[in-house]
Amino acid sequence: MADKKVLIFGKQSCAKCTTTKNKVGHYVSKWGLDEQVSVIFVDMDTLDGLSEGAFRDVWEVPTTIVEQKHDILARWDGKVPQSDSLRNSLLG
Repeated sequence: MADKKVLIFGKQSCAKCTTTKNKVGHYVSKWGLDEQVSVIFVDMDTLDGLSEGAFRDVWEVPTTIVEQKHDILARWDGKVPQSDSLRNSLLG
């Protein structure tokens, strides 16, 4: 079971959201973290996605949240995470 979770809140029509999803997935694989990190895309165009976003105070897309056992380790609102910051939050 994955130790950490990356939640990406976005919309299918959002280019920055797609970039974020692809970038996070790429780096999780590149860094060999597939077993330790689960990457979840939360579609803000759905009712469930809007509910989850409201619960987590998401008001901009993309919003990326790194969690470990419900503790937030890192968060980026309205921008694509930089690889160094992402790496620190996943490996730290």
